[in-house]
Amino acid sequence: MGGEPNRDSGSTRCGGCDLASEAVTKGQAGPWADEQIELLERMLLIRHAEARLAQTAKDVGLPGGVHLSIGQEASAVGVCSCLDVDDWMTSTHRGHGHFLAKGGEVDSMFAEIWGKSSGICKGMGGSMHVADFSRGIIGANGIVGGGLAIATGAALAAQLDGKGRAAVCFFGDGAANQGVFMESMNVSSIWKLPTIFVCENNGLSEFTVSSTVTAGKLSDRARAFGMPVEVVDGNDVRAVRSAAKAAVERCRRGEGPSYIETVTYRIHGHLEAEDLILAGGSYRTAAEIDAWRAEDRDPVSRFRALLAEEGICSADRFAELDQRAKEKVDAAVTFAEAGEPADTKLVFELMFVEPKA
Repeated sequence: MGGEPNRDSGSTRCGGCDLASEAVTKGQAGPWADEQIELLERMLLIRHAEARLAQTAKDVGLPGGVHLSIGQEASAVGVCSCLDVDDWMTSTHRGHGHFLAKGGEVDSMFAEIWGKSSGICKGMGGSMHVADFSRGIIGANGIVGGGLAIATGAALAAQLDGKGRAAVCFFGDGAANQGVFMESMNVSSIWKLPTIFVCENNGLSEFTVSSTVTAGKLSDRARAFGMPVEVVDGNDVRAVRSAAKAAVERCRRGEGPSYIETVTYRIHGHLEAEDLILAGGSYRTAAEIDAWRAEDRDPVSRFRALLAEEGICSADRFAELDQRAKEKVDAAVTFAEAGEPADTKLVFELMFVEPKA
């Protein structure tokens, strides 16, 4: 089964492990309940945004490759909900969810993906290179593992400026086989940098089941560098948030790096053109995908059901949140389609730094 290999299940943190002071009661109201609604709303926005991207890619096509994180929303939202706007974050080629979870705007992200000058990077980056420095989003990266060293450098800068910032690096289990993963953990550990390594372990490396190319458990690699390790259910947003909260607090106290592994699964293919590339073949079964798509496993459905059970989010409230997310996505499509195409002259202007007089 593609989604299970190389997972350390022995130290998995459960969703309620760190919530003793945030007890849940039926019909609970107040700041904590509002926070739960915000988590759900952010997950819904990511889900609807990427569903629209999938449909658009199929119907009319989009510039460049489109890699979706549908099924992994809890990982992005759980981690980013613990970050301040000044904290740094690097992402992956599958980075739309990270961008939105960290506070990026869906309008400017869609315009970027559409290749428009109104995009967050003026249409120069596209789907795999969305960034917003004003929100601490250093950028997604088309190079597998490309964000690891960048986040480590940001962590060094954060340590030097002494403001208690953290630097989060999202990467996949496939990227953990890149040498820069070990190098970044080594430097972060030696210098006690405020780096948080978040491995989104979906058991898949592009078109390959990770267990066929990976020896041992990925979490053991982080343990070898002496950093705290948490392996969590990546489809449980509370479990992810609990682990991330502890890691961020360690960074603020100057206690060095942490490793979080979110065990999750991507429902869509490596990219939206996968069926054409594989010509009908596959590296996983329909039954496996359906099992992860089930309501008791899907991160959005699970959290919705939990909040309903706790009396925090009624069916009517959920319908309202769901509709609001859809409307934001509709507006983002309109914004993207109305924009002017990217100015191709910028390709050359942005390649070089203008010398100061």
